[in-house]
Amino acid sequence: MKLQHIAIMAAMATVALTSCEKVSPIGVLVSGTAVEDRVKMSSLFYKQYRDEFDMAGVEGDYTFIVGGDSHLTTDPGRMDEMLAIGLENNDLLYAHLGDIADTKPQYYITLDSLLKEAKYRYVDKNFDTDDKVTYYPKGEEHNQENATSFSEITFPFFPVVGNHDITHNGWALWSNIFHSSFYEFPVFVVDPVTGDVEAMDRFIFLDSASGTLGQEQIDLIEEGVLDGDVGSLFRHTFVFSHTNIFRPSSWQFASTFPREETFFLLNQFKKWNVDIAFCGHVHAWDERQFEGVTYLTLDSMSEANSPNPGDYLVRVHVNADGTITWEKVRMNYTKKK
Repeated sequence: MKLQHIAIMAAMATVALTSCEKVSPIGVLVSGTAVEDRVKMSSLFYKQYRDEFDMAGVEGDYTFIVGGDSHLTTDPGRMDEMLAIGLENNDLLYAHLGDIADTKPQYYITLDSLLKEAKYRYVDKNFDTDDKVTYYPKGEEHNQENATSFSEITFPFFPVVGNHDITHNGWALWSNIFHSSFYEFPVFVVDPVTGDVEAMDRFIFLDSASGTLGQEQIDLIEEGVLDGDVGSLFRHTFVFSHTNIFRPSSWQFASTFPREETFFLLNQFKKWNVDIAFCGHVHAWDERQFEGVTYLTLDSMSEANSPNPGDYLVRVHVNADGTITWEKVRMNYTKKK
């Protein structure tokens, strides 16, 4: 009992070090949190801080990059490489498919620091400032209408939670950085001249870390995720899940959803007109089509699981004419000796 108390206190101290100005509604005294509780907590935070998930409008084409199963430990090289690749290419956002770090407090300190440094680089590339207090989008006039602060700028890194993220009290650490494991947001495509919204694309992130959606999440999905059923308003829809829908091969040892939930998701994705569903978890590449939906299961980008350079990321091109293409993106980082 004494050892458990010490472990909890250590986790509390670590979370205090890594927290931002918003505090996760769950606190830190959580052990083995089930999906029902995680979704309830995530829904509460999402409703209170919707602005944390907002994306700025884009003009014409845009790209986003997807990776997963980074299993970050003491060597953050692959994660840093993913962030650098996205910044260099001007990708609109990063999506991560879970198992972001192995659950030790020091790994989350490293992750939090890495993301904060990446945000500074992102802001420096995309914003101007006269006084390091007020920021303006590059290329735009410096006026009150487009002025913002550093804290109000969203660094567009959006993960789902994985099974490794919730072990050993990891949910308390994970949620303190990312806050919500079940959320969605739109990307608005605007006319460059008039500023009018021409199209909306939808990004949906599911909590599948326990290998099941749970009743709370199913209920919210049937209600239209968190905002009501507005699927017909969207041009494209992309879904992100840690647990894979399909096995890459019959002998693959990895959990999938219960059969009833698999059928539910397949039907729901068709109803949402999902273009691409991204999955991780199994550490093996798989690509297939089912009822008009493309399912991509990504290999692990972790240098421990995938020590050699390889195509561990996917970049999606969303074109102004409404077409979508995607390509694999190579990672070159190898483990330090």
